[in-house]
Amino acid sequence: MVYLIYGTDNFLKDQYLRKLKKSFGDLQLGINFIQVDDSNVDKIISDIETPAFGFEKKIIFAKNCGLFTKKNYVADSISEYINEHDISDVELVFIEDSADKNKLYTTIEKVGEIKEFKELSPMQLVKEIVRIGKGYNVTVPENVAQYIVECCGTNMQDIINEIRKLIEYAGPNGTVKKEDVDALVIKKSESAIFDLTDQLGKKDIGQAIETLHNLQYYREPTQMILIMLYRHFKKLYLYKLCNGNNVAETLKLKPNQTFLIRKYGQQASYFKVEELEKIIEQLINLDENSKNGNIDLDIGLESILCRYC
Repeated sequence: MVYLIYGTDNFLKDQYLRKLKKSFGDLQLGINFIQVDDSNVDKIISDIETPAFGFEKKIIFAKNCGLFTKKNYVADSISEYINEHDISDVELVFIEDSADKNKLYTTIEKVGEIKEFKELSPMQLVKEIVRIGKGYNVTVPENVAQYIVECCGTNMQDIINEIRKLIEYAGPNGTVKKEDVDALVIKKSESAIFDLTDQLGKKDIGQAIETLHNLQYYREPTQMILIMLYRHFKKLYLYKLCNGNNVAETLKLKPNQTFLIRKYGQQASYFKVEELEKIIEQLINLDENSKNGNIDLDIGLESILCRYC
């Protein structure tokens, strides 16, 4: 059997792969379980032909080999081999983040199985978080689950890493609260930028500087924080200009990011158009002056925040 497992949600892919391995039975690495990557993918046909000594079948994981691009001579040769040979004693599993419909893809469509694992929508993630909590006898209210998604993003693996801490903290028969999320969850940088903007909008400079320092503490380069702030305030500015028309398209939001529209609208209401223009101009000037050595980037960014508040 030949499989192609691809998509952006690594957690769901890993879950499926664990089931495949479990159904296969006893696995001995290098004998009946072979792992292939981009450094040795050209030897995959040799791996298929090598007997699994002492075992009836073997399984080969070819992970992130870049075989599913439009033109790939290694993929073409693998496709031809699969079409011309009996490989019933091999489970051949290709694992990728993305896949173009090339010759190998078409071959697997005919003789094997293709599964795409996309990131779940925010509403699906909320339901999944609530379900996971119930599995451990812990209550996660829907509004708290929604807040977890806002803090962690839509990657299931990131969410799982954080929900484990929250479930452990709440304990059996416990309830996860919003303040628990604030205390325990490592927020994605994008979520922290939303927090910082909220604090600026409310003129809470102390909290805004603390959020900035937290980002730096988690080793987010100040230059990247500057870029993220610029992009964020530019989106707030565009939100103001579009007057509620075609917001998702104007802000270039992905389908699973449309839940952010409400949040952008709320934050845009804190600022006048002229204020947003001024902040964007100051961030651009800071970038130029810091690169010319005229100002320290950390001090300059803090001064912009203080100046606005």
